[in-house]
Amino acid sequence: MDLGIKGRRALVMGASRGLGRAIAEGLLTEGVAVTAVARDAAAIEAWGGGRTGLTAVSADLSDIAAIDALAERLLAEGGVDILVNNSGGPPPGPAAGMARGDWLRQFETMAANLFHLTGRLLPPMRERGFGRIVTVASSGVEQPIPNLALSNGIRAAVLGWSKTLAAEVAGDGVTVNVVLPGRIETTRLAELDAANAARSGSSVEAVQKASIAAIPAGRYGRPEEFAAAVVFLASMQASYVTGTKLRVDGGATRAV
Repeated sequence: MDLGIKGRRALVMGASRGLGRAIAEGLLTEGVAVTAVARDAAAIEAWGGGRTGLTAVSADLSDIAAIDALAERLLAEGGVDILVNNSGGPPPGPAAGMARGDWLRQFETMAANLFHLTGRLLPPMRERGFGRIVTVASSGVEQPIPNLALSNGIRAAVLGWSKTLAAEVAGDGVTVNVVLPGRIETTRLAELDAANAARSGSSVEAVQKASIAAIPAGRYGRPEEFAAAVVFLASMQASYVTGTKLRVDGGATRAV
């Protein structure tokens, strides 16, 4: 299937590894010119291997000046057609006793600065009558994940923002959607499994076995499977899909 986005321009945040990298690679395969951003641009260049259409940029989502500089650079080049908001995940921890500073710091990085970046890149999309904004959140917004209080809380705010924005810009040809990964086999998941093992006194293997047993598909997901859903939402074929949240979790979320 021709997704109709060859020659489009995309910005993918958090693209040095994991889900962000897989999304960037998926878009490149479709002929999209991708600006891939992470704190470590060298890591992007390492996996990119000089691929045509890939530009690696170093920027930290917690640094608003760096975000504004990124927006200025892209706007000077005409903006982007596809924006993938991917902030990565915060440290694990319970809701009880979580420090106010942790909430504020993580909200700025995972939500406020993404809202700001989107707002800056949105006008050219509306003017052209085409735009795709896809935000990576977590299945924890529907079924809170134990010991991930920061992620559960802040990503729920991102979901509300996305739904609100979707209604505001739908008439301009811009779609806004959220994709909810379940347990996808990335470095981030390995870190969470290790943290859960340490907290519970179990082995990492035991934690993984228990997690997989709760997934109807019977396995962890692959990054490219998740990326395929994001790339579809960026396509011409998804032009009537907006204001949605799409689960990619192997059936793990039990809510209807």
